[in-house]
Amino acid sequence: MVATRRSAVCLLVGSLMSLVVVAPAVAETADSSGALTAKLNAYIGCLNRLSGRAFDARDRYFSWAPKAGPTGKERIIYGTYTIYDTKDCRASVEKANAIEPHEPDLEAAASAYVDAVGKLEPLLKETDDYYTQENYKDDKMAKGKALHPRLVATWDAFADADRKLRSGVETIKDRQSTEKLAAIERSEGRKARYQIEATMIDAKRVVRLVNADKPDLAALTAAVSAYEQTVAANEAFTEGEPNMKIGSMFMSNAKSLLVTAKQLMRRLRDKTPYSSGDKMMLGNAGSGWMVQGSPPRLLRDYNQLVDSYNRGPGI
Repeated sequence: MVATRRSAVCLLVGSLMSLVVVAPAVAETADSSGALTAKLNAYIGCLNRLSGRAFDARDRYFSWAPKAGPTGKERIIYGTYTIYDTKDCRASVEKANAIEPHEPDLEAAASAYVDAVGKLEPLLKETDDYYTQENYKDDKMAKGKALHPRLVATWDAFADADRKLRSGVETIKDRQSTEKLAAIERSEGRKARYQIEATMIDAKRVVRLVNADKPDLAALTAAVSAYEQTVAANEAFTEGEPNMKIGSMFMSNAKSLLVTAKQLMRRLRDKTPYSSGDKMMLGNAGSGWMVQGSPPRLLRDYNQLVDSYNRGPGI
């Protein structure tokens, strides 16, 4: 799955809008060329390098700044984060867009993403300099107030570009995953390789449903149940030759994701609020994964599953 923004599990903690998911390596299928793989990997590379930091910067800013903008009277002023240099992303997207087969809508989305993140980069640096140097103490927050609407508009434009690019990539990757699973079943039957691919497809479905703007509890419950059945079926393939079995690390990560998915589903079903301590961790970038049954924890577990898949989960 491509890096995915975290959605608001609204009844739990309000807005949690900045999770990034690592993407499984794009593999060629019978219907996808190496050129299409290279194109997708270029776009995914941009998303995974830049989007997380961009949304973390927004989270940090709004962890102290009111929605209407800073006043200078805030008890704590953190500023924001900067993001990585965007030149490499622009170059890789331009190269990828020139590769055939062409996907006009996807290429347009990638170009729009580059433009949006390219505008965000210098604005975040300007903002970071202002707050790091504590210049608000000299101008009574005048520049901070002026920067605020620019930040909001630029983040909103970036979020829209990010959503459209990842949606386009996901559409093609879903098609590839389905084709690959069918090809494996035709050639090998429903054995270890089939189970591993099915696990990744079912896991991605769970994460995607959690990341929806308004999570559908019934759909999520069904997806978690299907994922549980797939993970259980994997047990039959944990023994045997190394190239014909499901490895222990992949299994462990798949089970960890299942536990978290169930915890999160129950939170939604039972309308269980987070504690004040949980909310504090969820509000701090990098610590939300420590909260059981939370979107950041689900993301962490999914990324670990993807890592084990990309390393080769035992076959």
